[in-house]
Amino acid sequence: MTSFEIDRLDFTTPAISVWASGDERRTNWPVVYVLDSADSAGVPSVYVGETVSAVSRMRQHLQNPSKAGFRRVRVVIDETFNKSACLDLESHLIRWLAGDGHFTVLNGNEGIIDARYYEREQYRESFREIFEQLRLEGIFQRSIPEIENSDLFKLSPFKVLTREQAIAVEQIVEALLEDLATGTPSTSVILGNPGTGKTIVAIFLIKLLADIRDYEDADEIEQDSLFSEFFVPENRKLLKSVRVGLVVPQQSLRDSIKKVFRKTPKVSEDLVLNPFDVGKSSTSFDLLIVDETHRLNRRANQSSGMRNRDFADINERLFGSDDLSRTQLDWIRTRSTHQILLIDEQQGVRPADLSGETLAAEIADAKRSHRWFPLARQMRVRADADYVGFIRQLLRGDLRAGDLPDFGEYDLRFFGSVVDMQDAIRERDREVGLARLVAGYAWDWRTRGNKPGFDFELEGAEFVWNRTDKDWINSPGSIDEIGSIHTVQGYDLNYAGVIVGGDLRYDELTRQVVVDRAAYRDKKGKENLKKLRRQTTDEDLLTLIQNIYGVLLTRGILGTYVYVCDPDLRDYFSTVLRPGIDQ
Repeated sequence: MTSFEIDRLDFTTPAISVWASGDERRTNWPVVYVLDSADSAGVPSVYVGETVSAVSRMRQHLQNPSKAGFRRVRVVIDETFNKSACLDLESHLIRWLAGDGHFTVLNGNEGIIDARYYEREQYRESFREIFEQLRLEGIFQRSIPEIENSDLFKLSPFKVLTREQAIAVEQIVEALLEDLATGTPSTSVILGNPGTGKTIVAIFLIKLLADIRDYEDADEIEQDSLFSEFFVPENRKLLKSVRVGLVVPQQSLRDSIKKVFRKTPKVSEDLVLNPFDVGKSSTSFDLLIVDETHRLNRRANQSSGMRNRDFADINERLFGSDDLSRTQLDWIRTRSTHQILLIDEQQGVRPADLSGETLAAEIADAKRSHRWFPLARQMRVRADADYVGFIRQLLRGDLRAGDLPDFGEYDLRFFGSVVDMQDAIRERDREVGLARLVAGYAWDWRTRGNKPGFDFELEGAEFVWNRTDKDWINSPGSIDEIGSIHTVQGYDLNYAGVIVGGDLRYDELTRQVVVDRAAYRDKKGKENLKKLRRQTTDEDLLTLIQNIYGVLLTRGILGTYVYVCDPDLRDYFSTVLRPGIDQ
């Protein structure tokens, strides 16, 4: 649709002055520009902006000490550009650059929501052409699919928020600043199903608060952005000495976020904590944002003897004794003045995870204090109906033939052969990347520690569990392995091939989904809470395993493929899923 050109010049006053005397669009037209420091010493950095007067904006930047390291500027000019298209292109380039990882992106993330405008899709096609031209010139190192499949992109704070997410962020920051000013403690809850962007909101909040704290008077804040009103000296002063942390219970996700924060100005990987870091800290936090709050632990058997000792020591130091009723959430409350808790009540996957009663109480308290922020819009799975709700009903055994909604172009398939499903996943991985096989923990992990051999066999094919539990999705060889709940919770895939093991079965007489305790091989996943004198009943275990498969079956952005081991459960799934999608 568009015919763009990219002007290239040195980022100096003489070069800008010469350039200004040319095309009138350089002084009076909506444009997008890219500043970079590729030839200067240190880590190369980049800044993306949009303006209606490129010459005036460049002269402003030249007077700003924070832009002194830049050496070159590229200005994208198009006769069809308008303000909305430029804001959109600016946002795309910032996100792609952050995901590419070659440059450190010096932009703030004060936020542009996903706005509609005239002929947006046609403009976005031209954005890809602009990207390819900039890639030829060395601004990008990787292709768009490679970038968009990376953790740097998916977990980046440089996000275009949905209106729902943006409103939640705006209200949370507004309330937090008010509480900081008055010295009032607070707890907020962000509640959402898989795929509603809870982790993205947490990361965005960390970066936004850092941007408000560190902005300078010379910085250009986009006045049309939803959060521009927060960039005032009073808020900067309020946040100057505020100690913030992002608590992430899951090790793999925590490591991935640390990797992103290492590439993000104004934040640090030291901000990303596990619950034990909080409990052991010698100083308190002003604000703790807790992702996957439902994965915080009760006083139960930990992964090692050292962790068990740590749990007891922290309880004794914080509460005077090893009070068995205390949880990691109590540590967080004790060690911080303000908390923002991100919760999905149906993603607890082990008996040691916080109880449903505890989570329900937190949600009820947040509702009473008007600090409850529900996220309803599902952002991951590209289906036209309530896919998450459908999956949860399917796993409960509540559906029958004819209950399959219209999911539009979403690629949901039921496979009668696991080998065929594996072949299909490998084909999807060749086509779009990030296609992986995952399964419930229904087989022993014989190869743990990279032992030779395989872990289980189906249809004569040998399968191996994930060789690493850190960033498994992007690890070499992961396409030939099977991921578990502990490698994929919190992550996106383009396609997920889910093996439902023998830990879930179907009772034909009662027409209910039931658990097979013996077939479930995660010892920590079914152990009793001895210290709390609480047994993990079959009913408890069924809920946890349904939660696990609920997570696995909601990872795929473009599609989910399903194979079921138990014959009766396979018949039930196929009765519901086969119309129109049989494989």
